[in-house]
Amino acid sequence: MAQLQRLSASSSPDQLAEVLKTDGAAIVENVLDAAALDRLRAEIMPYVEATEPGRDDFTGRKTTRTGALVARSAACRALVMDDLILGGANAFLKPFCERVQLHLTQLIRIQPGQVKQPLHRDRLAWGGFLQDSIEPQFNTIWAVTDFTQENGATQVVPDSNNWEAGREAKPDEIQYAEMKAGSVLVYSGSVIHSGGANQADHDRMGLNITYALGWLRQEENQYLSCPPHIAKDFDPALRDLLGYCMGSYALGYYTPPTGPGDGPEVVPPQHLFSGKVTDWSDGDDLYKSVSRRSSEKV
Repeated sequence: MAQLQRLSASSSPDQLAEVLKTDGAAIVENVLDAAALDRLRAEIMPYVEATEPGRDDFTGRKTTRTGALVARSAACRALVMDDLILGGANAFLKPFCERVQLHLTQLIRIQPGQVKQPLHRDRLAWGGFLQDSIEPQFNTIWAVTDFTQENGATQVVPDSNNWEAGREAKPDEIQYAEMKAGSVLVYSGSVIHSGGANQADHDRMGLNITYALGWLRQEENQYLSCPPHIAKDFDPALRDLLGYCMGSYALGYYTPPTGPGDGPEVVPPQHLFSGKVTDWSDGDDLYKSVSRRSSEKV
């Protein structure tokens, strides 16, 4: 039976991506120190405490889910751009896309009395229409509190990313992502998992940050959760990750809705923040990449 591997924070992005390719999940231990965790909690807890619980069994009737965290938290923005995690996401997803995008930010708080969430694969967000050979997601859950089996640590079924359709997990195949606060569970969109039952007397909190292929619809609409008037002050690399860039050669351009002759026609999203396009080489690179991929499939 496959075991949930544990990696050190000094692992390389390629090592992390390789474990996900084979096992579907891994824990990276002790990525954040106590000071970083304190900053994160201070920034997000007012929003978490104001969030209502879910309204159905899947989202959790004693579980809260707080989003828009890129807009709300500088500490969360730093985690989104973490070198190891973002590097691992690129290494894992780039075989299937030209650009990786941020798919979701959500603080999941499992409160005492919450029952186990149904086991599932996150890739079903796209309705099962993607072929099995395409891996659409690179998911993370950052432990904001300690994760234990008693307080609802995430249930994970290692190697289930390689299972045939229809196979269900047996109880002895389900493992628990028990980890200290500051560690990170990383898992693919194809691995079976779910939130655990909280039988403790305290909350279990995890920060779900997910990356996806740049040509897919995001689960959390970043253009609305983090609109341009907020995103304009961010580092351009973070804006690109939110989706304010071309997802491929012909994905994501726009035309400013100005009067006749008052503005350009067909520009990349970066034009929104600078008011100009000074370098079109990015389009050339994307076109060459798309052309290469097309020729390799002929």
